[in-house]
Amino acid sequence: MNTPMSLAELQTAAEAGSAEHAFALALALADAQRMDDAQHWHLRAAEAGHVEAQIEYARMRLYGIAGAPAPQTATQWLLRAEQAGHPLASDLLMQIALGGMALPRDGRINERLHRAVQANFPPALLTAAIHFGRKSHPDDQSLCMQLLERAAGRGSAVAAMLLAERLAHGEGCEAQPEIADDLWAQLTANGAVRLPDFTLPPPDENDTAPRHLSIEDALSPPPMRPLSAQPRVSVIDRFFSADECRLLIACAQPHLHDSQTADPITGVPHTLQVRTSSEASFDPLLENTALRVAQLRMAAAAGIDLPNAEQLTVLRYLPGQQYRPHRDYLPPGTLQMDRPHAGNRIRTVCVYLNAVDAGGATEFPVPELRVEPLPGRAVIFDNLMPDGSLDADSLHAGTPVEAGVKWLATLWIRQRRYRHF
Repeated sequence: MNTPMSLAELQTAAEAGSAEHAFALALALADAQRMDDAQHWHLRAAEAGHVEAQIEYARMRLYGIAGAPAPQTATQWLLRAEQAGHPLASDLLMQIALGGMALPRDGRINERLHRAVQANFPPALLTAAIHFGRKSHPDDQSLCMQLLERAAGRGSAVAAMLLAERLAHGEGCEAQPEIADDLWAQLTANGAVRLPDFTLPPPDENDTAPRHLSIEDALSPPPMRPLSAQPRVSVIDRFFSADECRLLIACAQPHLHDSQTADPITGVPHTLQVRTSSEASFDPLLENTALRVAQLRMAAAAGIDLPNAEQLTVLRYLPGQQYRPHRDYLPPGTLQMDRPHAGNRIRTVCVYLNAVDAGGATEFPVPELRVEPLPGRAVIFDNLMPDGSLDADSLHAGTPVEAGVKWLATLWIRQRRYRHF
């Protein structure tokens, strides 16, 4: 049995020119939270042609670990790793391109996804499965099931959870509840939490040829149904598919914590009775391509580009929990603490992710409007007036859940660019 090398031994080997040891040293330094040193040795290994080091160095530059985010630099290193055939590089380049900043949002996204699917890369299989699962054609539904099976067979727990729900409800297949229960038994034994029980028909009609991969579909949301002119409130029913709703819940569950509300004077977040939910926010480190596509769809529905959006937040409300009347625009203290150059929250997009047994509606007191929480339904509303001033009429509340659980995805969108990519 080989004894692990010490940091000193790894550094000696790395300084002698071993790219493999330079990469191992970088990983060990990162584990020791010495991020500046880790980045240095990732770069040394990357320059020597080590593909995994090229990806790790790119990730550090992309996410701003040990320095300011540098998406352009990250992109160049990922392109080199992609040329070596690494599917993770293609997956990360897709995420960058979906933002449309460091890379153009063009047909190369579909090409990269197709290559990663051919390589059986689980995140790509999941992304493609959800894409085809939105389409109502039987061939697309069948392909969705095949892709989920391939992703689950290669270790994707989220894909296995989506597959189990489709088997339980007969979505894209004959209902097979016993097989679904067996799959869930395996998942829960490994720490997974069962997803809410609901089903939805595919939101997209047969408007494209079956088996056609076109991620840019996310940029063309269905038309809104206006509910109020002041404040401006609209809804889109069947905005998310059942797979997309389940994806967000499954990805959020391991990261839930008590929701907090910013102090209106200082901007410091606190846990307050005004907001009693749990939540998970998807830092870029926690994102995957499927989540990124869902956010692109939400931003497109708001008519604003994705880089203006804050991180996606998924909230869970248990019986009795609520969000009392509030407004989404940020108080001065919070603005000063969180990228003031991006301006305030001009628009909010919320999507209900499950069927709530009772309660949990969103109420807007000024127009006397109540929006019921139907799975897949999006609610889009403005927080600012057209001139950029605060809209006090945007007051709204998440009413108490009376029975069951309510899951909600929220994307707050700023006036100007908020994200780095």
